[in-house]
Amino acid sequence: MEVVRPQRSQARPTDTPENFGGTVRMQRWRQAKDPTAVDLVAVFFDAGSRTRPHVHKSDQVLYVVEGEGIVATERERRIIRPGEIVIVPAGEWHWHGATATAAMCHLSTRPAGPTDWNAPLRDWETYMEGAR
Repeated sequence: MEVVRPQRSQARPTDTPENFGGTVRMQRWRQAKDPTAVDLVAVFFDAGSRTRPHVHKSDQVLYVVEGEGIVATERERRIIRPGEIVIVPAGEWHWHGATATAAMCHLSTRPAGPTDWNAPLRDWETYMEGAR
């Protein structure tokens, strides 16, 4: 058994800064390689920071721990707050991050598998502008 707690002081800069806009730090507990395992990471976004649009081959679950964030798909954009859980279905184009005025931390969990970071940007900037 393992018991973990998100701690900003334990988070480290991401290994792939090209997949993010702004300052993003991660506290990774488990990086799944085996398809039966689960990837688990706390992601700390400074205000205005976010992921690039991307697609996962499996569902992704985001649990907001602190702050205020945004999750956007091609069809909708939602403000998310502590205690809320977001389920992004496999294959859905999306991005997530902090609002322009508040930092945010969410836990991300999903089965092992690749992420397509080459998903089209589409109107990514427009999505962010509308959330400010």
